[in-house]
Parts: sequence; structure tokens; C-alpha cells
Amino acid sequence: MAAGRVTLDGRRLDSPATLVAPGQRLAVDGKPLPEPEASRLFRFHKPRGLLTTARDPQGRPTIYEGFPAELPRLMPIGRLDMNSEGLLLLTNDGALKRRLELPATGWVRRYRVRVFGRVEEAVLAQLADGLVVEGVAYGPIRARLDSQRGDNAWLTMALTEGKNREIRRVCEHLGYRVNRLIRLAYGPFQLGGLPRGALEEVPARMLAEQLGSTAGGVRTPAKRKVGTAKAKPPKPRPGHRKAAAARKASGRKPAARGKGAGDADRRR
Repeated sequence: MAAGRVTLDGRRLDSPATLVAPGQRLAVDGKPLPEPEASRLFRFHKPRGLLTTARDPQGRPTIYEGFPAELPRLMPIGRLDMNSEGLLLLTNDGALKRRLELPATGWVRRYRVRVFGRVEEAVLAQLADGLVVEGVAYGPIRARLDSQRGDNAWLTMALTEGKNREIRRVCEHLGYRVNRLIRLAYGPFQLGGLPRGALEEVPARMLAEQLGSTAGGVRTPAKRKVGTAKAKPPKPRPGHRKAAAARKASGRKPAARGKGAGDADRRR
């Protein structure tokens, strides 16, 4: 900019404090800046033992190891700690990442949790009102006991905040030690049958349906208007028109058909 290489609609800019409105042409050395890449969202089935980070000073494995080289730079939406597994969403769009991480979005994160301890459903019910653990306030959590075998129990837990290690800390506060944590869903996006370690892109059409074509700065294809198909009338059977005309001339009404008549016609 100091060298005079940046222009806006052909006018040289000398200050970065410049607002660029939609439709204006911003160029460097006479070449317009490329269009921003369309928003993309990926589902990843994170295995245990991987860090949700780009690099680790201790050299531990991260989620990015094994990703195809042709992928854009992907950022995780929320986190799963090293010992947690399940659905992790990743995107190339910083605005989309910020939007989906905000509690105000109201998207429910659903988990399958195995804990060590004898679980009492009355205790789980208390989580619906939220609680404070070591000075940290946690919002309402829906928790359900699915099964209890010996000293191990499986729970389903759903929350909207997703604070750091929230489920583990809340369960430990109740006296239950988490020994397995699997995220099943993040809002409308499900883990489903995605194999462990697999990465799969969310179709652009689904992304547009769930987020809107311009919501939160997200650039996704606009929805297409879908018409309503009308059923075509059935074709008359041979001789049907002549029989109808004869009944009309004689004044007779068509005979009522029995319950199995349609089946008999189809068999013939």
C-alpha cells in the first residue's frame, strides 16, 4: 500500500482504514483479488489418542495427520480432548467456525458417556437446572441413564454450551468417573455410520439448508425453488368409455365393488 500497488475501483489507496463495499473492485498491481472460497464443512470421526490441534510441541499425533494434502486449511468447530472420540466438525471458514461455537446458536451437542459408578437417575435429573463446579457455572444438561452393568453405566447427555471438559468435570462432581466419551451429534450434523478416522464433506446443499446462503458470512449455494408435482389422472381401461356412455344413456348407476374387487382386477 505504501508503494502505491493497491487500488480500489482504480483509485490508489494510501491507508488501510478503508471500507470496501460489496461490488467494489480491490486490486493489487492491477490484478483483482480472488473471490473468497466457498464455505465448506466436514464431518470427522475422531479416534481416541489424537489432539485437536494443528501441531503439538511434544510431538503427539494430531487430527490432521493422514488428511489428504489437497484439502484447504481446516479449523475445528469446538474441540474434543485427546481421550474423547466421535463427531468433530471442521471448516475452512472462520466466520462459520465462530458462529457455530457460540452458545447463542443454541445447537445441542449430544454425547454417549460411559462412567464408573452406580448412577442414580434422581441425581442426573438435577443437571437440568445447571450447576456450579469449582466456581464455573454450567448451563442445563439433559442426562439419561441408558444401562447399568456392574459398576459401569452408559449415559446419554446433551448440552448447548460445550465448555472445556464440561461433561468430565460435571460427572466427576457427581461422583462418576468418565472412562469413555463419544460425541454423537453437533446440532443437525450426526456421527451416524461414519467409520472411525474417516473424513467426509457435508454436501453444499445440506449446508445451505441448515445455515442459509448468507448467514454469518457463510458463502453457500442458494436454495433452488422446488415446484410441486401434481399427480396425473389414471388412464381409462379399454372399453371403460363405452360402458360409461351406455350407463348414462340407460340411467343406471355403476355397481358397487366389493372389498377384494381391486385385488381380483390386478390378478387378472
